[in-house]
Amino acid sequence: MMWIASQPIGRSARIVALVLLTLGALCWTAVAHANTESAFDGPVHQIAAAAPAAPGVARDSTEAPLPLQLAQAQDEDEEAEEGEEAKEAAPTGPEPSQFWIVNTLRKNPMLVIFLTLAIGYWVGAIKLGNFSLGSVTGVLLTGVALGQLDVDISPHVKTMFFLFFLFAVGYGVGPQFVRGIARDGGPQAIFAVVICLLCLGTVYVAALIAGYGPGLAAGLLAGAQTISASIGLATDAIGNLGLSAEQARAELNYMPVAYAVCYIYGTVGTGWVLAFLGPKMLGVDLEAECARYEREMSAGAPASGAGTAWHQLSMRTFRVSANVVGKTVAEAEASVGEGENKVFIEAIRRGEELVEIEPTTKLKANDVVAVSGPTERLIEQISPIATEVADRELLEVPVESVDMVMTKKDYDGKTVMELAKEDFTRGVYLTKITRGAVSVDIPVLAKSQIYRGDILTLSGTKTHTDQIIKAMGYADRPSSMTDMVWVGIFVVIGGLLGAITVTIGGVPVTLSVSGGALIGGIVLGWLRAVRPIYGQVPAPSLWLMNSVGLNVFIAVVGISAGPTFIEGLKEAGVTLFLWGIVATSVPMLCAPWIGKYLFRFDPAINLGCCGGARTSTASVAMVADVAKSNVPMLGYTVPYAVSNTLLTLWGMVIVLMIGTGPGG
Repeated sequence: MMWIASQPIGRSARIVALVLLTLGALCWTAVAHANTESAFDGPVHQIAAAAPAAPGVARDSTEAPLPLQLAQAQDEDEEAEEGEEAKEAAPTGPEPSQFWIVNTLRKNPMLVIFLTLAIGYWVGAIKLGNFSLGSVTGVLLTGVALGQLDVDISPHVKTMFFLFFLFAVGYGVGPQFVRGIARDGGPQAIFAVVICLLCLGTVYVAALIAGYGPGLAAGLLAGAQTISASIGLATDAIGNLGLSAEQARAELNYMPVAYAVCYIYGTVGTGWVLAFLGPKMLGVDLEAECARYEREMSAGAPASGAGTAWHQLSMRTFRVSANVVGKTVAEAEASVGEGENKVFIEAIRRGEELVEIEPTTKLKANDVVAVSGPTERLIEQISPIATEVADRELLEVPVESVDMVMTKKDYDGKTVMELAKEDFTRGVYLTKITRGAVSVDIPVLAKSQIYRGDILTLSGTKTHTDQIIKAMGYADRPSSMTDMVWVGIFVVIGGLLGAITVTIGGVPVTLSVSGGALIGGIVLGWLRAVRPIYGQVPAPSLWLMNSVGLNVFIAVVGISAGPTFIEGLKEAGVTLFLWGIVATSVPMLCAPWIGKYLFRFDPAINLGCCGGARTSTASVAMVADVAKSNVPMLGYTVPYAVSNTLLTLWGMVIVLMIGTGPGG
């Protein structure tokens, strides 16, 4: 290692080499340890076999009396029973290693998990061009490597973290999932269901033809559709198939093998099909279609753009005239105009002091006020009745930028331009619209629709931002507190409902506790969007549950499957990779045509809908890059929310289909 560190190579290359050498050393230690143990197995048994028999009952004709024989036989039975009890009481697991680090890691499996996360996240972030493995695959492969140390980890660890992950998934997609099912996202939601069924059917047919059991089939689904969450529900389902412990263990060990083999093409292939073949299949120039869509969606916007439609204002300072002396701020504003002609008093100077401004604050003679409003209104209506003065300090009105979560039903589905006509939006800049669990940026266009659960980034004076927040939702200000009371309640309620088992055709079918946690997250996420008084989960906490929750689960899966992973890989071979290509490509080759001919999606958002239906953020990013526009993102969020739920549940479904069908 010192030699490597001293070579004239890049810093990243040295780190890669050191990490690989460390992993190699650990794996070599485990192999050497196993070989050392196996080398002593033979002689030990030979010595035991060659040892003289213990004194016992005589074998010649001079036998002991019958009572003595019975007593000796009873003693032997007792010794045998004690020997069996001693074996049962003896600790299970691998024999102690001759290497200190191996024994330490085996005694402290939590260290192995953290080591797996650290290396896995780093490996997953390494980019080769525009491609990276991602944290999940990086953690899985690292777990498999460290799993060669034969580390025993309680299955409750992965179950706990997997529940956190599924709850976070449901919480994030809740508003879009409910909107897709209940409102105008219906066509996109149905499209997502069709594509999910196509994904499931393709995997099922591939598994039947290839003769795969439930483990390989579930791994094929998870890898080819890049839906790692399905592994957890598939694990629960395999446990309910009634297989022997050995059979169940073998099927569970096949899953990470198939997932790892199929995942790479599942990620790269989806993006390649949609971004490069998709426009050709649709027969369109994607860049031109997105430009056309933007023009149509911007109809009615001012020349300065839809984002500034809420702030076509200027600010000037005036000395109050006699006709408004004694009136409140609200009365003075109303006396000048309403609606599009409305002006706002932003600040008041009284003598040398700046006065705290409220709607009920009364104006006095010689007050100087800063007034904002449409420029033409200030010139035509205010200037003739008030004296304009220069007051630079008064014009320095505090301005803030704040994220607002839209929750009010009255404005759900309204366009940007429709909302711009509301009184409470005057004086506010709309700079960004963020939607969905993966925080997709929606283009700020005149006809872009705003939905409950959307996050609007606003800029303006605090007076104006407070008005719009009061009217439309709540301020999503930074917070470090997670409302664990509601999180715990909904995980428990969802888990209890998911644990209910229904027997269909002699087969026990259950959503499982894991699936119940997913549903619990969806419900709480939706309730949070419409009633933001409880259930707060800040973005950092949601990331921790989502990313770390899933990756701890995957780490334990990889570590547990490590000892048998190589054998499984040899057995599955290249055929599994080829079936992964089929399972990834067939749905994505069909999806654009289904969107075009059956659902009549606009070509500008069609491929975004396809990527959302496959929960592939990377593929939609590639489509947006080809289109040189974020317009495809408009079709992403609803299909993503629906498919993220269904594809996760398919992990359970594919196991039941294969486990009870010809492939079982």
